[in-house]
Amino acid sequence: MASPLKQFEIKTLIPVQIGEVDASFTNSALVMTITVVLATVFLVVGMRGRAMVPGRWQSMAELCYEFIAGMVRENIGAEGRQFFPFVFSLFMFILLGNMLGLVPYSFTFTSHLVVTFGMAMVVFVGATIVGFAKHGIGFFGFFLPHGVPWYIAPLLVPIEILSYFTRPISLSLRLFANMTAGHTMLKVFAGFVVALGLFGVFPLVFVVALTGLELLIAFLQAYVFTILTCIYLNDALNMH
Repeated sequence: MASPLKQFEIKTLIPVQIGEVDASFTNSALVMTITVVLATVFLVVGMRGRAMVPGRWQSMAELCYEFIAGMVRENIGAEGRQFFPFVFSLFMFILLGNMLGLVPYSFTFTSHLVVTFGMAMVVFVGATIVGFAKHGIGFFGFFLPHGVPWYIAPLLVPIEILSYFTRPISLSLRLFANMTAGHTMLKVFAGFVVALGLFGVFPLVFVVALTGLELLIAFLQAYVFTILTCIYLNDALNMH
């Protein structure tokens, strides 16, 4: 039986060497490219007609748009409209990447910490820049909430700073761990289906149930990553 972790191996498809840097096109890069293409095609085809009575594709595209627009309005406010393209793109990229990872013989790039940490760092650095751009040096006041007694500051400020700088770690680990654990579980039960022969019907039932659960988790993890991004942007803009 093949190792359930073998599905997470990075495989080189087109070797590219730039000096000492390995810039090869891998299976992970391929699925990322497919994800971007699918998201683009979905939105372009969905909104091409712009009919008053939307069809299926337009309804789905508008549903995604309204879902993220509502999330931005509720968690950031009116100022959040300028960040809508970024938040929407992030949600679609993670969601479709998670979904594509459930396709047999595909690859789940969100199961790699380097990918999720990279996205989390973009959110973290971007939100920090937004905070300093709006508040200047006053953004440091975020680490000492208004109204806190001065004698608590030596204890509270280090805690707030530590909490702030661990944001990209917790954000990336949450997505990475959930996708890795779920796909590993699916692979383990799928291996039992083949190994047990006629008795494989029992693990097959679990595989079907787990697949449904993984579809839900794929959406929930994209939602959690996106809503936390909105919360971090709200903290940067409004400092609360």
